[in-house]
Amino acid sequence: MRYRTFTEHDYEALQALDLSAQRGADPAFDTLPERERDGRTHSSLAALKFYERSEHSFVAELGGDLHGFVFAQSVWQGDRPIVLVRTLTLRPGAAPEVAGGLLHAVVKSAYDTAVYEVHFPLTPALAGAAAQEEAVVTGQYAVCHLGTRAKTAPGERLAPQD
Repeated sequence: MRYRTFTEHDYEALQALDLSAQRGADPAFDTLPERERDGRTHSSLAALKFYERSEHSFVAELGGDLHGFVFAQSVWQGDRPIVLVRTLTLRPGAAPEVAGGLLHAVVKSAYDTAVYEVHFPLTPALAGAAAQEEAVVTGQYAVCHLGTRAKTAPGERLAPQD
């Protein structure tokens, strides 16, 4: 599996993957009003252009096919920047390690840009990946503390699952 930033050439495949995931999560998706469908998808042209420039958004690709994507951005939280994962979407039937690879790509990009916290909702798709990254969890929200902050972070630390 290859994890990489995406480009305009990936937009159509990203939109198709997003639509497929939405239909997989809700079989009645196509019967919803257009406004509701638009509100549930993450791959509008404006969103894709924004996340392409974010430096923290990636796709998982194997043999030219996309198996998942993660959209994340750097934001200020109080007095420091964090990377906030907006969404992680997997192709139906994607291997569980795809989520882990995508989250690790975000964690690495955050560290490489001197941002030492990655925040994300703890969804079922990200639970195993959060444990691999030794995230700290509060309720259904997780934070990967990077560098020296990892040793002093409050909260319950998830341990990697063997």
